Amino acid sequence: MFAKDIGIDLGTANVLIFIKGQGVVLNEPSVVAIDSDTKRPLAVGIDAHEMLGRTPGKVKAIKPMKDGVIADFEITEIMLNHFIKKVNGKNFFSRPRILICCPSNITQVEKNAIKEAAERTGARKVFLEEEPKVAAIGAGMDISKPSGNMVIDIGGGTTDIAILSLGGIVTSASIKVAGHTFDNDITKYIKDKYKLLIGERTAEEIKKTIGTVYPGSKKEKMEVRGRDLVTGLPHTITVTSDEVEESLRESVYIIIHATKGVLEQTPPELSADIIDKGIVITGGGALIDGIDKLLSHELKVPVFIADSPLTCVAEGTGILLENLHLIDR
Repeated sequence: MFAKDIGIDLGTANVLIFIKGQGVVLNEPSVVAIDSDTKRPLAVGIDAHEMLGRTPGKVKAIKPMKDGVIADFEITEIMLNHFIKKVNGKNFFSRPRILICCPSNITQVEKNAIKEAAERTGARKVFLEEEPKVAAIGAGMDISKPSGNMVIDIGGGTTDIAILSLGGIVTSASIKVAGHTFDNDITKYIKDKYKLLIGERTAEEIKKTIGTVYPGSKKEKMEVRGRDLVTGLPHTITVTSDEVEESLRESVYIIIHATKGVLEQTPPELSADIIDKGIVITGGGALIDGIDKLLSHELKVPVFIADSPLTCVAEGTGILLENLHLIDR
């Protein structure tokens, strides 16, 4: 039995696994539920995500990834082990080669932690690759030629912005403002304005259903239930798209500012290429309404959303697994 090569997009919000020859075989939330007395894992992925904010005292739902890096080493290992077994990457005879993506500006210590966690799941060899590069490849960009390509990967914990040419990153930035920041912004806004406390999952639901970042682009309403901070009782309010836009404005402008910073450091020849080709947005954050319009308006450059922004990185690992010789040793 030959080992299958596996590509892993180890994200703050979701873990995606790509198996060579099969495509994306797993896409589950990066959550593990453990029994806090025995430290035994009770559920991983989708089942654990269902428990977020709804667990009894001794059950804890933990997100082991924070801002794209491992915050809890032990739990990450449990999670990786579970997922790799689930997709049958760990047969009795096989030790797969694993390619893992990480944010562009993490430290060597953090890289080693990710590598070690993967090695301990029984990998024969572990390769690490920078997320924006893999996202660009997965979005169908040809980054091997001497021309500029720009990608903004808005994930759950980090936004990676990079300009690529000749198969490498020319200039990049990685900021800790991304999908989870948006959820927290919505929670805070509703708490401040309506004195209503909502959970993490509700905030995410609001963002996905009626959220927009471009003023006036969406006119929708949604009923939101939570706990009234004044009376302590359950309460329902109605939130509009305009309010969501207002709550997200500050964070979105941090992303815009970081993108301008990357463009300012770019060699002029590559800047000219980006005006021609535009910028591609990948990651879950690309799905929020109006993000392409707003970026295009602010940066004065065409902006496109990748065909399948959520799976770009995983698909990119698949392309790189076919060409492992291209990865810098």
